Amino acid sequence: MKKLLLSLSLILLVTLTKAQSTLVRFVTNKGDITIMLYDETPKHRDMFLNGIKIGLYKDAEFNRVIKSFVSQGGELDDTILNREKQHPELGTKRFPAEIKPMLFHKKGALGAGRDDNSDKASYFTQIYLVVGKKQNDAQLDAIEQKKNRKIPEAQRTVYKTIGGTPNLDQDYTIFGEIVGGMEVADAINQMATDKNDVPLSAIVFNPVVLSKAEAAKLRLQLKY
Repeated sequence: MKKLLLSLSLILLVTLTKAQSTLVRFVTNKGDITIMLYDETPKHRDMFLNGIKIGLYKDAEFNRVIKSFVSQGGELDDTILNREKQHPELGTKRFPAEIKPMLFHKKGALGAGRDDNSDKASYFTQIYLVVGKKQNDAQLDAIEQKKNRKIPEAQRTVYKTIGGTPNLDQDYTIFGEIVGGMEVADAINQMATDKNDVPLSAIVFNPVVLSKAEAAKLRLQLKY
């Protein structure tokens, strides 16, 4: 417990500087997923990279899998909230939101989990991968009406052709996207779960930051 609390404190103090988008490979027991972290959300990018560096995501699990919605990894809400309740002297630590209009919950997006705090600030140790599903115009129109915001036409096209979870847009920070291994992410999202969406068998992942050489080679292969 003390080690974890110290690690969370270190995240607040350590900032990693990256000049370009960083690729991270999620090595899972179901296959590998490669994710590009966005430079448009530098604070979340660096927060996540530092979390990897100090071991917060070592042998982490996708511990809440909601089919055709998201696969959540890292710490569960209850774990985080119970720790805060046990240590009120430490206060409630959240990471300031970096919500950008152009970053949205398309299929394959990487987001930061959070509780219902009014600032929409993120947890330090919880992420999710968007799977979602394809939307039609009527569904997107209903979301626009409910949230009182216009979904840009380009994003509507993505939601209709690729899919995602548009009802989460502008409420959570998106800070990356899957660029390889979407089939693995899909398989994880289809794993059998209990009534609380907890997988019946452990889905373990270890994120590894790719070197510049590895990233450059992969970019050539993926042609982006």
